[in-house]
Amino acid sequence: MEPLTNWAGNITFGARQVLRPRSLDEAREQIAAATKLRVLGSGHSFNRLADTDGDLISLAGLPRTVQIAPDRATVRVDGGIRYGDLAARLHAEGLALHNMASLPHISVAGAVATATHGSGVGNGNLATAVAGVEIIRADGELVTLTRGDADFPGSVAALGALGAVVALTLDVQPAFELRQYVYEGLPATSVRAELPLILADGYSVSLFTRWTSADVDQVWLKRLEPMSGADFHGATLADGPRHPVPGMPAGNCTEQGGVPGPWHERLPHFRMEFTPSSGEELQSEWHVPLSRAGDAIDAVAQVRERVADVLQVSEVRTIAADELWMSPNYRRDSLALHFTWIADTEAVLPVVADVEKVLAPLDPRPHLGKIFTSAPSLPRSADFAALVRRFDPAGKFRNDFLDRLLG
Repeated sequence: MEPLTNWAGNITFGARQVLRPRSLDEAREQIAAATKLRVLGSGHSFNRLADTDGDLISLAGLPRTVQIAPDRATVRVDGGIRYGDLAARLHAEGLALHNMASLPHISVAGAVATATHGSGVGNGNLATAVAGVEIIRADGELVTLTRGDADFPGSVAALGALGAVVALTLDVQPAFELRQYVYEGLPATSVRAELPLILADGYSVSLFTRWTSADVDQVWLKRLEPMSGADFHGATLADGPRHPVPGMPAGNCTEQGGVPGPWHERLPHFRMEFTPSSGEELQSEWHVPLSRAGDAIDAVAQVRERVADVLQVSEVRTIAADELWMSPNYRRDSLALHFTWIADTEAVLPVVADVEKVLAPLDPRPHLGKIFTSAPSLPRSADFAALVRRFDPAGKFRNDFLDRLLG
């Protein structure tokens, strides 16, 4: 096999081969026969969560499944489908997901497994939409868990540790339209005095900064209702389309300027038909209590110069609390501090440690698909580790990353 890397190219997988089943039965046979295995999604993790010295298995070749329930409240999808493809099919049926991440290119199962998210003070991460999960265990047995089952809260954002997720049932709602606005130059005085109002002033709100000053470079608002003016808490409406990463083409981004459009063409920052973001990057993200949002901004400002030296852009967002054991938003409304770093691991890792140190008093929880150096403190990790041992007693789906995480 030719060397296989993740999307960013910072991880070269150690797998012997990639299994590519074309049917559910074939997937069950291959999983049962393997000795060590990890599931390969769309490759948007930035650490060795998906790595293995055994085999990788890709579910992208499974038949596409989009089964809308008769009551139109849920949809059952296969484990290999990507959000952009699912969203277009749902919208054609007059339905929508509650939220999407910045990139529509990621696989649904992979994003759910790492509690990946969009933004919005009232919006849970993408895993909170899951009503049912179908998993092939290490012995090839197909197991289904649904909301209300005792093991369900540990089986959704499960990091691929329980087995291969071959299907998910997701909550859906009627399709809706959004308007997207970009404002520039949000003053530091507004950030200090009005941050809770700013973060709640839209269906989804993202603040982009390069930490070169206390001001915020861009505010991305996704709103159900139109804005009433060109001023937003002291920021000025952009005079044309913008990209959050300086120097990148704005044409890669979803439409701005307040033009109403379908939910799936406004919730992501990037268009499905273009290469997402820049690719030449590393990423980290930490979630802190939303009630400490101002303290978190002040903490990172302590190492602003160190951060700016290796940063492309930083995004600040909100996520509502949930009950999922391995979610960084477990029982905590959260502020997410996302960092898109330059593609230089040696230069970035010391700064990652700096950020973790200044955020430590705020009990930060990392996004487990991104780069972090300190051991995460997750309240239900012991319960999750016990669940993993029950599902996979021989550790077929374990790897070094999970061993360090779970003990």
